[in-house]
Amino acid sequence: EYKIGRYVEVTGQFRSYNASQTGGGAKLILSVFAQDVVFCEEQSRDKDENYIELDGFICKPPVYRTTPFNREITDFLLAVNRSYNKSDYIPCIAWGRNARFVKTLGVGERVAVSGRIQSREYQKKISEEDIKVMTAYEVSISKLVAYDNVDNFDIDAEFNLYTAKDFCTDLHSLF
Repeated sequence: EYKIGRYVEVTGQFRSYNASQTGGGAKLILSVFAQDVVFCEEQSRDKDENYIELDGFICKPPVYRTTPFNREITDFLLAVNRSYNKSDYIPCIAWGRNARFVKTLGVGERVAVSGRIQSREYQKKISEEDIKVMTAYEVSISKLVAYDNVDNFDIDAEFNLYTAKDFCTDLHSLF
């Protein structure tokens, strides 16, 4: 039954597109294209509430830096292919050890990542006097694996994948 506050698992695609802005420019819009929705019993949830896995290609040189608090981060853009020769471009951020690893990767390298979808505020220095508060929408990486041979790589085994049927009530059995 549909109820506010009830846990669901959504399986599908994480998509991106550029939306035109008034005054020029474009804004990257990220959305979930749901292909399956399963209602979960709260006590049966055993995975993170916010979890995503992506398989794609580094499509811009990774940008490595340290924060004012001396945390290492690397921003990178992941191109995730889908049907009909379309691709989605997903901004990702890696921290610490993952940041040091991904900064060594080049454009075109294939990676599988797992993490969480997040939004976070940060301060962008416009000039010496001006600082603008911005919001970043991205995938925060918890695990990252680079590979080049899809035939020798098992993403399910690498990330210990689970299915909704492992811990949720199937949507169809509710009706």
